[in-house]
Amino acid sequence: MPQIKVRGVEVSKICSVSTNMIDELENIIGCPRSYFTIECIPSTFIRDGETCEGYPFIEVVWFDRGQEVQDKVAETINNFVHQCGYESIDIFFTVLKENSYYENGQHF
Repeated sequence: MPQIKVRGVEVSKICSVSTNMIDELENIIGCPRSYFTIECIPSTFIRDGETCEGYPFIEVVWFDRGQEVQDKVAETINNFVHQCGYESIDIFFTVLKENSYYENGQHF
């Protein structure tokens, strides 16, 4: 945790920035690098009955860390995805409650 779910970005492009991005996020969030996951989810975008080129749509699933940290995380992810050649990037956060998240049958 945190889980970064990426849609609308080529896998090779996310791979090219992933190490440095996690380096920065590790410092901002203050959790070990082994807690992070990046999942690149294939997407097909459709407009008016036709497939079309999409845009980066990134979800961060995590436990709440406050608005200041969230803003820094969004800015960092945005900057790294810009480096991949994308102009418009949407990022949203899904906040989990500790007592609703289970690891090996035990909640946090």
